[in-house]
Amino acid sequence: MENMMAAQFEAISQLPTAPASTIKREGWKGVMRSLSGVGRLVVTNHSEPEAVILSTQEYDRLIKAARSAANAVNDPLQALRDRFDARLATLDTPDAGHRLRDLMANPGTLDGKVKAGDTY
Repeated sequence: MENMMAAQFEAISQLPTAPASTIKREGWKGVMRSLSGVGRLVVTNHSEPEAVILSTQEYDRLIKAARSAANAVNDPLQALRDRFDARLATLDTPDAGHRLRDLMANPGTLDGKVKAGDTY
């Protein structure tokens, strides 16, 4: 997954740069002019990267990519939460109280056998 993400996004060293002094001198219009091509701009201070400015389109693209990556990862803990929530949701059904009272009034018998599996 990490290699896939690395292929989609450029390293900071490969992005267009502008010194902070140029940004101060040219103002917001200069920043927007620089962003119009690539959508990303690294602001440097004494030739060291200090910040990255993104266009709204680039920001949206990154958010969508992050969400897609998060959804693509199989999270076993989330799967367990989902299964638990589905079972818990049965308590919200209109007849849940009646079914629970019936179960408690008439407990099942195991007849010396062990019950195993997804249901109990």
